[in-house]
Amino acid sequence: MAASASSFAANKFLQPINSTRSIDNNKKTLLGNQLKDSSFFLGSAKKLYMKKPFSSQNSKSRSNGVFAVSEVVKDKKLNADSSLSNLLITKDEGLELYEDMGENVWFVHLYNGQEAVSTGFIRLLKKEDSVVSTYRDHVHALSKGVPARQVMSELFGKTTGCCRGQGGSMHMFSKEHNVLGGFAFIGEGIPVATGAAFTSKYRREVLKEADCDHVTMAFFGDGTCNNGQFFECLNMAALWKLPIIFVVENNLWAIGMSHLRSTSDPEIWKKGPAFGMPGVHVDGMDVLKVREVAKEAVARARRGDGPTLVECETYRFRGHSLADPDELRDPAEKNHYATRDPISALKKYMFENNLASEAELKAIDKKIDELVEEAVEFADESPHPVRSQLLENVFADPKGFGIGPDGRYRCEDPKFTEGTAHV
Repeated sequence: MAASASSFAANKFLQPINSTRSIDNNKKTLLGNQLKDSSFFLGSAKKLYMKKPFSSQNSKSRSNGVFAVSEVVKDKKLNADSSLSNLLITKDEGLELYEDMGENVWFVHLYNGQEAVSTGFIRLLKKEDSVVSTYRDHVHALSKGVPARQVMSELFGKTTGCCRGQGGSMHMFSKEHNVLGGFAFIGEGIPVATGAAFTSKYRREVLKEADCDHVTMAFFGDGTCNNGQFFECLNMAALWKLPIIFVVENNLWAIGMSHLRSTSDPEIWKKGPAFGMPGVHVDGMDVLKVREVAKEAVARARRGDGPTLVECETYRFRGHSLADPDELRDPAEKNHYATRDPISALKKYMFENNLASEAELKAIDKKIDELVEEAVEFADESPHPVRSQLLENVFADPKGFGIGPDGRYRCEDPKFTEGTAHV
């Protein structure tokens, strides 16, 4: 295999998953036992039993082809003394992570429960690195540095938004911050991200820009992983050793469809080694574990060692969006994952390791509240786009309105912008 997971793993953080975990001695399904095993959390509601447990063949594949980071903090703590040098983060890093996660819960496709993924990955990037997102893009935009005012104004559809009000909730874009867009149709963004990664490689290897070590992150959900673009781009990225990290935010539900009911093999990380790249499985509700995996994946990409597929298993605490009554998920399942809140977990880690006081974290909470309130006021007071902006960036001509039969730009016809012109 061109790139094995063993080359990815740093021994002190990554450990092979025990293959015997896939088959229970009492011949119960993996899903039936998932709530009892705190270190392995793949699964959904207990009512959705799989027809049969995973085979031993799949178990061997997992053991040999992928590494997990489900015990990273626990193991680090057991092997460490009380010195700060053995902690996973410094105080300043912890406060930064806590603040970023606290901001990441915005309208309309909510992100509550998944904060560790965006923060754990994107906060490691440089400004020149690129991010491609989904319809939960407002979170990724904030983590990448797009100002809260611009994000909120875009949600309001105002001219002060990062897309001048034309993108809205699901189509955030910022050239300045290399946020290459949110994509409402699942899978759309993966080819864009692959193209961005190809651009970085081309600039470095063909144009001889030696300092171009830029990487790209593509974020998408578990439902996307059954789409053709996903497989095609994994193949291209591995074939050309592109500097890209494919980040699967597996929250176990594709809108209202359980991941286990829609996928023949729900272990998404396996698809990485199948294409010759490392596949990594990580607890996506622990920002410290996510961050350690992200560090290695980003370093691989910058070195020119190629792509990585990371499956972050997480859970959204609310419905698919604010319009979703969330009646399909088992209450027991939701209650189980609610106890694993990623922000609370980071807070606990920082308290236990004397990295922050209650007063310091409360000050950050207050700062976030004030930031959001100020962003709302700014967006509310900002102007709506003018009518003449409506078709900009729709047509190929520079002014955006198309060219009339007389060869003149339609935007130069006053009747057109008034809505009375015959087109």
